Amino acid sequence: MLEKIDVLRARLGVSYREAREALEAAGGDVVEALVLLEERRRRTRAVELAEGLRELLRRAYRTRLRIKKGEQTVLEVPGLWGALAGLGMLASSELALLGAAATVVGMANRYTLELAREHDI
Repeated sequence: MLEKIDVLRARLGVSYREAREALEAAGGDVVEALVLLEERRRRTRAVELAEGLRELLRRAYRTRLRIKKGEQTVLEVPGLWGALAGLGMLASSELALLGAAATVVGMANRYTLELAREHDI
């Protein structure tokens, strides 16, 4: 059994406990244990990715974009809208040109863009 555990550890870099538990669950079959461990690893990565995305969305909702002229706020939108607009500009050359034109016009008219986090709101 120790040799099988060593094979699993060498292939996947898991702990002795994880390798032993996988072997037990697989009835001692090394290939089946490898499959079980890989599936666990894949699920773990998916959960980590989902948690990271959830945190990103949480931050985006707590951030506001403000377009101001002097001290007057002209437009205030959720930060997520700004992120989506940026992605849209990356995906479409027409949107990128529109964004660039809006930026030039805004700068020429002395508008400013402000990011406000939750503690600033």
